[in-house]
Amino acid sequence: MRAARSVVPSTPGTKPRSRLFNWPRKLKLTREGKYFIGITFGVGFAAINTGNNLLYLLLGMLLSLIVVSSVLSELSLRHLTVVRRLPPRAQVGRAHLVEIEVYNHKRRIPSYAIEIEDLRAGQPADKRCFFLKISPRSAQVAAYRRTPARRGRDRHVGFRVATRFPFGLFEKSREITADGDLIIYPAVDPVRLPHDLTGQRLGGQGAIGRGQGDEIISVRPMRDGDDPRDIYWRKSTVADLVVLRERARETRRDVEYWIDAVHPTQAPEENWTARFERRIRDVASRAVAHLKRGDGVTLRTTSGERVRADPAAGADPLLRFLALLEAVPVRGGMAPGESPVPAVASVVPALPTVSVSPVPPPLSARGGS
Repeated sequence: MRAARSVVPSTPGTKPRSRLFNWPRKLKLTREGKYFIGITFGVGFAAINTGNNLLYLLLGMLLSLIVVSSVLSELSLRHLTVVRRLPPRAQVGRAHLVEIEVYNHKRRIPSYAIEIEDLRAGQPADKRCFFLKISPRSAQVAAYRRTPARRGRDRHVGFRVATRFPFGLFEKSREITADGDLIIYPAVDPVRLPHDLTGQRLGGQGAIGRGQGDEIISVRPMRDGDDPRDIYWRKSTVADLVVLRERARETRRDVEYWIDAVHPTQAPEENWTARFERRIRDVASRAVAHLKRGDGVTLRTTSGERVRADPAAGADPLLRFLALLEAVPVRGGMAPGESPVPAVASVVPALPTVSVSPVPPPLSARGGS
């Protein structure tokens, strides 16, 4: 898991703003605090009107509680370091854990009732971790669970550290800058692939030769180091010689998918975006299914981007490519009816000839596979 440490950036060449407009702390009244302030004003008004010493004593006690609350809450917020640990990857619709670690650098004073909000760019702070007590020179770790709703780059910008210690009358908080990025992969649905490959089928790597396939191409005498499971017992008993079955090498099939990433200006934004996201989810599901079956998968977009993955590399390159894929507007100067898809050549390595496939039409004309 990646860790993001809280850092307060400073911009060189700029003068610090006045504390009058850049408060280091934010203070908010709680519901109990509003009642407390109301009672304090009532006691003060009654003490001034009556001149009763007991009311003045009670007023002084109430005001001292406010001062004590301010001092103790400030001590709890001071000298804290917050670290975020993000998972290496996340996926739409699947919950993941984000760890928050708080370290108290104070030598003798603990911190009580610390609440950490993880702040993300452009999104409300909806995830919090609560720490009842952080002892001096020690750390506490908590985690929250989050289920992403959309793919892309999830940018964490910082933390909001707050406390209501000691009386719960006020909530004092401060913000800490801590950047961190998490790539949200598109959702992957279970797909049952048909016998015939969907998408554009290209020649795979491998041809006629010796390997570990299911097809038998010949028999030969057994040599040292051969697998005894391939012994052909029927021939071995007849010829009084241990004969081994020689298997053919399996070919690896390649599948290619196209994604229309060019957003026409005349298309409605919401409808086209919904179709685009459905296409990405469908391509991600089929690509993962092909990789599990042992096929190579190539993804191409109409904007010219390309990525390829095989079973040895896994699905991470494809899912990361789909997670960060964004639509691009139609290029200026394109003639009406002109296709933005470039010409693509498909090469079959197992054959001595090279076949050039025709230009694939846009997704709207071909339909999704």
